[in-house]
Amino acid sequence: MLTTIAVAARDRRRLAEISTVATRFGLDLFLARLGLGSGGEGAGEPADLPARTRAALEELGPTFVKFGQILATRRDLLPDAWIEELEHLHSRAPTRPFEELRGEVEAALGEPPETAFASFDPAPLAAASIAQVHRATLQDGRAVVLKIRRPGIRAQMEADLRLIRHFAGLVESNSAVARRFRPQALVQQLAQDLLDELDFTAEARNADRLRADLAGRDDVVVPEVHWQWTSEAVLVMDYVAGVSPRSGEALRSAGIDPDAIAALGADLVLDMVLVTGRFHGDPHPGNLLCLPGDRLALLDLGSVGTVSARRQQEFLTFVLSLRSSDAVALADTLAIWNEDSGAPRAAILAASERLMARHGGGPLVMSALVKDLFPLLREEGLVLPPDLLLVFKAMITMDGVLNGIAPGFDLSPAIERARAKLLAHRISPQRGRDRAEALMLELDRVATEAPHLIRLLSRRLEAGQEPTGALIAQAAGKGAMMIAGAIVLAALLIAVALVFG
Repeated sequence: MLTTIAVAARDRRRLAEISTVATRFGLDLFLARLGLGSGGEGAGEPADLPARTRAALEELGPTFVKFGQILATRRDLLPDAWIEELEHLHSRAPTRPFEELRGEVEAALGEPPETAFASFDPAPLAAASIAQVHRATLQDGRAVVLKIRRPGIRAQMEADLRLIRHFAGLVESNSAVARRFRPQALVQQLAQDLLDELDFTAEARNADRLRADLAGRDDVVVPEVHWQWTSEAVLVMDYVAGVSPRSGEALRSAGIDPDAIAALGADLVLDMVLVTGRFHGDPHPGNLLCLPGDRLALLDLGSVGTVSARRQQEFLTFVLSLRSSDAVALADTLAIWNEDSGAPRAAILAASERLMARHGGGPLVMSALVKDLFPLLREEGLVLPPDLLLVFKAMITMDGVLNGIAPGFDLSPAIERARAKLLAHRISPQRGRDRAEALMLELDRVATEAPHLIRLLSRRLEAGQEPTGALIAQAAGKGAMMIAGAIVLAALLIAVALVFG
């Protein structure tokens, strides 16, 4: 089975552990389907394959848990039973005595935490597979938390990634069924995500960028990073006390309005996705806190996604097509997302009409929409672009939080507000100035180069030489650029006059 795979000697012990866990959870049949084993009946509890796979991934540790969490976003590839089980994957881990982490902390801080901070609590506040959290107080009295990376976790994950890459190559070669998942691309995504999570300076930069994006809002809190004490292995941020948005009753008991939080959460996730273009990739209740005054705090920013302006427009068109019951516009967007799939237009349109029949013109509940959308995509052989998967995951996760505290919550009003903000953002004076400056620089470059090309062409003609096709094309291209640039500049001046006149 797995033990027959040729791997480096340094990884053979880990490979033996993986093989033992796979056998204990009865995954022989599953591995055989992927071309990694000879099959078997399988044994152990829980009895069904998705549940057994989830349990095995949890036992194998953070690398495999993260891999399962990535697979849980692939509703376009996996049936609902697998998605529902993989969504239960967690990265909780037992706490460890601080003395086992002390060496990591002192190396990162350059001194013991007891002298670096006014106070330090050796009792852990929380623990996960990658890190453990402790409370402390700065010398100026501010309460902070230290997120401390578990010793040895990087070496373990790097070994796991080497093995997973090896498995992915075998799977892609041996299984036509699994090939559709593009295993090697999934592993590449996994490796990048894990490397980002292992380096806490990446999370700190995410926090700073999100805080800057949301600087104009006093109803959203992103804890401040204390860079003096932050490194790859230790992250020091402000401590935030609040209530997790797990139930409306708990929020009301704390004097917080669940409906206000639901509206804020909807506006926030749509602002991040559609306006600023940077968003929290995993806004589940454990990564959110509700604060007095109906405010929200964003925590655990290891997973932050970005959205291009083009994708923002496409995603907004997608949801607005549903709102207006425009199946053709919806099909146009799905066709853009599947340009390389080879799916016929008629099939895409039929899929759009089926989706519209269930969700067009009514309340927009993202979780219900996605529950129908992804099986439909699978049936038609369509796949979402990878950069949109995290967007849908974030939207579904936040939608689940909002419906948990305010059942039946409708995203539609927030979508309309986001559309207005996006339009205002796109035509803002600052963006206009930035585009004008870029255009002027390009026109200056063209104007600088064009005379040289024209003189060179003239000299060749005067000398009786036939100019090459490439030179003519280059000169013609530059001339066309100058003409086009002049037209664009004139249009820009007219637009400026209309906006500022």
